[in-house]
Amino acid sequence: MNIDDLKDTWNRENPEATPEISTEQRKSMNLPLEKMRKNMRGEFWSTVGIFVFAFALMSVSPAPFKFNFYVNLLLVSMLFVTVFYFSKFFKLYKEMGNPELKTYDGLKDLLHQLELNKQYYMSFYVAFAPFIVCEMIIVLEFIPRPVPLSNIQIASISIGTLAAGIFALFYLGKWWFKRFYGKNIDTIKKMVDDLK
Repeated sequence: MNIDDLKDTWNRENPEATPEISTEQRKSMNLPLEKMRKNMRGEFWSTVGIFVFAFALMSVSPAPFKFNFYVNLLLVSMLFVTVFYFSKFFKLYKEMGNPELKTYDGLKDLLHQLELNKQYYMSFYVAFAPFIVCEMIIVLEFIPRPVPLSNIQIASISIGTLAAGIFALFYLGKWWFKRFYGKNIDTIKKMVDDLK
């Protein structure tokens, strides 16, 4: 076989390229993606606002130095966790504006990224459980009481607060994700299923 025969065979056996998404399908996909991007921007800026407010409040707090120091240390720790997770969310945010979403494979990859970020989102909320414990310790140690708490009361309050806090964080994160992102992700899933 010579080179020309190989080229002809190659051209005849040209594998089917990845199917393009039609313009109409792209338009219907852009609406849920833009809604999700808008919700992500809103969530980012509200989180920035919360941290600015918290640090400003602590800077004018008349509480004792030790209390202010512990709360500020806790806020800085929360900020590091938040920055880590928001860096993951920002990667998805950039991915949603990617022109590669014109193909079926690009859409499947985006869907995979959305599912992965759903897990990040849930772990973001659960990651705040240790902060609940620290806040509880600060409150138990620094809030004056007319009658000191017994060891049993401290243990009961600590265990009860931690259990309720983890439960609340998990379900709040799940509800929040579903409310702001869930139906848009379902729309994209339906599009991927329709393109199969």
